[in-house]
Amino acid sequence: MKKIFIQILAFVGFPFCIMAQTAIKAEMIYTVSGAPIKDGIILVKDGKIEAVGSAKEITVPAGYKITEAKIVSPGLIDARSVVGLSGALNIPTDQDQLEKSSPIQPELRAIDAYNTEEKLVKYVRDNGVTVLHTGHGIGALVSGQTMIVKTKPGTVDQVTLVPTAMLAMTIGSSVQSNYTSPGTKAKQIAMLRTELIKAQSYLTKQNDKDTSKRPATDLKLEMLGKLLKGQIKALITVNAANDIMSAIRLEKEFNFKLVIDGAAEAYRLIDEIKAANAEVILHATMARNGGDMVNMTRESAAILTKAGIPVSIETGFEGYVPKTHVLLFEAAMAVREGLPYEDGFKVITLNPAKLLGIDKKVGSIEKGKDADLVLYNGDPFEYLTSVCKVMIDGEWVTDNCK
Repeated sequence: MKKIFIQILAFVGFPFCIMAQTAIKAEMIYTVSGAPIKDGIILVKDGKIEAVGSAKEITVPAGYKITEAKIVSPGLIDARSVVGLSGALNIPTDQDQLEKSSPIQPELRAIDAYNTEEKLVKYVRDNGVTVLHTGHGIGALVSGQTMIVKTKPGTVDQVTLVPTAMLAMTIGSSVQSNYTSPGTKAKQIAMLRTELIKAQSYLTKQNDKDTSKRPATDLKLEMLGKLLKGQIKALITVNAANDIMSAIRLEKEFNFKLVIDGAAEAYRLIDEIKAANAEVILHATMARNGGDMVNMTRESAAILTKAGIPVSIETGFEGYVPKTHVLLFEAAMAVREGLPYEDGFKVITLNPAKLLGIDKKVGSIEKGKDADLVLYNGDPFEYLTSVCKVMIDGEWVTDNCK
């Protein structure tokens, strides 16, 4: 009778959601926010983590479906990606991450370009990524806005956590390769300063008591104004040490919140980065040494973490198919190059969650947080280990180890 009732509701289009109550038993649970739990249990109910602890502390209630795994971690969070705007085919019709008509376009919204059905979204989900910070790519002084999404199936509105997260910017040689102006790095900074000064004036005029003197809405200046008011962060992709210093000078002059993205030579500027209170998203560990990243080191995550700078690792952008790195492999390489084992989880879960301002919902396995979980059949940082199952909001979205 119950089954017939549900079928009738579905037929008439009545909105409802039935989530299974699940118990996950694992030989090891890396909660990230606390010590690992050996022989642990996670209870999931209504899309949230109901409880987590050792098998001695938790009894599985009747009616809960039990799933077993070797290792469980929180869902992985890619701190900076273009997946969903950049597609897997590497052809013009699926490369929507960079508009080249102008070097400064802060008004471009990622949410207007994100494709939930892009194959790369499933690709990263199958490799454990449950949250993406994605959006307009590198190569423009201001390429557009970024957004934060869950990688589960659905419409854009259904999967979006934060529609406007940061303002994507770039300082470096990639800008010069895409535009005739700016042709030099000095010109890049001059153009950015010019637009930010315009935004300052725009904000002042907007507050004029005489409403007739207030300017008409300008989408570009509106977004730069939000940056200056601290409502969003500046995500500046910058790798060479001298360019990182240029980004820091901009931050000092205009007092915005700075996230240094890429940061290939950040290890040379630890004191300066700390003084600027800048946050760091580190390039894919296995990126190639070349161009502005010629002096990168695979030890950067370990060096910065030891120095007390919280690091998040990104997959970034690649010019070749499949257009993105595998985040889990990048963290594994960082561990191999000296990053403490448990920090290997932190740089792809809790650290980016904090940086993105979503750590109350995701990033660790804690009671009340979203049930975003990854199950493995072995050590996650071993190459031959597989991501077996992925859960997002309490629902299984990937099953690779049937």
